[in-house]
Amino acid sequence: MNAIIIAAGRGSRLEGYTDDRPKCMVRVAGRSILDHQLKALRQNGIEDIDIVRGYLADKLVVDGATYHANRQWEDNNILHSLFCAESAMEGGFLSTYSDIVYSPKVVTAALKQLGDITLVVDRKWRRAYVDRSDHPVAQAELVRVDADRVVAVGKHVGPDDAVGEFIGLAAHTARGAELMCETYAALCDELDGDDIFRHGRLFRRAYLADLYEAMIERGIDIHWSAIDGGWREVDTVEDLHAVDEFWSATATAGQS
Repeated sequence: MNAIIIAAGRGSRLEGYTDDRPKCMVRVAGRSILDHQLKALRQNGIEDIDIVRGYLADKLVVDGATYHANRQWEDNNILHSLFCAESAMEGGFLSTYSDIVYSPKVVTAALKQLGDITLVVDRKWRRAYVDRSDHPVAQAELVRVDADRVVAVGKHVGPDDAVGEFIGLAAHTARGAELMCETYAALCDELDGDDIFRHGRLFRRAYLADLYEAMIERGIDIHWSAIDGGWREVDTVEDLHAVDEFWSATATAGQS
C-alpha cells in the first residue's frame, strides 16, 4: 500500500514559520513534521510515498517520492488537493494530512483496515485541547459512530455525541478507493466549484470529511479504528510550541 500525503497548503496560521517552507517542513522535536510521518510510515513497511505539493513545492523534496501538483492550492482545500493524486489511488492507499505527527502504532491502527474505508479516530482527543485556545474544540473533526460504522464526521459534530476525533489518517482498500473516486466524480458532475456543498462550504473549499459524509449518505460504509493518543496536530503557533514540548518528551521516553 502507498501513502498519499496531502501537503499543498501554506499553513498561514503558523505565521512566520512557513514564510520559507511548506507547513509540513516546520520542525517539531528536532525534525520536520514530514520526517516524523515518513518514519512512522516506513516502520509499517510503507515505502511508496506520493506527495501532493502546492505552496513552495520545490522546498518539499523526498527521495523516491512521486509528486502531484495542486496548482490551485490557494483556491481549493483538502478534498480537491487529495484528488490531484487520484492516479495513485488505484489498488488502495493510505491518506494523511501533512500537519500531524504520529507514532508508528497510529499507522498500524490505520492498517487494520476494518472495512473498505477506515478512519483513525482518537478516543482521548480531549487531552489535546486542554489550554488550546487558538484551535478550539469547535474546529475538531469529531466522529459519531454506530457500533463499528461512522455515521457523521466533521466540525459540525458536537462533542457530546462524539466517540473521538478523526486525526486525518485513513486507509482505503482497492474497493474503497473505487468508491471514493466514483463519489467524487459524481459530485464534480453535480456541482460547480462555487456551489454550496456541505455545512455552508463551497464545493471547491470542501474537506475530506465532507466526501466521507457524502459517501455515508449514499449508503457506503465507513469504518473506524480507535487509538488513545499517540499523535498531535500542528495548526497554529500555539500548537507548534505545545507539540514540540510534548513530542520531545515522548521521544525521550521512547514512545514515538
